[in-house]
Amino acid sequence: MSDMDELYKEVILDHYRAPRNRGRIEEAEVHLHRDNPLCGDEIDLYLDLEDGKVKGVTFEGRGCSISQASISMMTEALTGLTLEEAEGVANSFKHMMQGDAEVESEDLGELVALKGVQKYPVRIKCAMLGWNTFLEGTKSYREKP
Repeated sequence: MSDMDELYKEVILDHYRAPRNRGRIEEAEVHLHRDNPLCGDEIDLYLDLEDGKVKGVTFEGRGCSISQASISMMTEALTGLTLEEAEGVANSFKHMMQGDAEVESEDLGELVALKGVQKYPVRIKCAMLGWNTFLEGTKSYREKP
């Protein structure tokens, strides 16, 4: 295992053992519950959106180390961004997980630690659970009258 692979493994384990932004936002503009029935991962995602910005992203749930670390990393990466920026990061992450060589790894910061998951196609859904839920949530938020 290379030094970089070891570093990425440590980042993932750190987020799994000490997840960031775990909990609920009582007055969340968006709350979605989603699961992956194939592996048992499940989350409740809460979005605090105001004036076109992502003020907060939190989650509750359980699952494998990949799903929980990915969601924890997502909450840190998206908080404070504009809705458009956050959706851009989410879509870039999605493209990275699909093996799109066009995605610039440096644009994703520590999220690139999850790139190795693409070697295990069955685990990609684990890594994507929070991200797909986030994109679904922002879409429903935009469609509100």
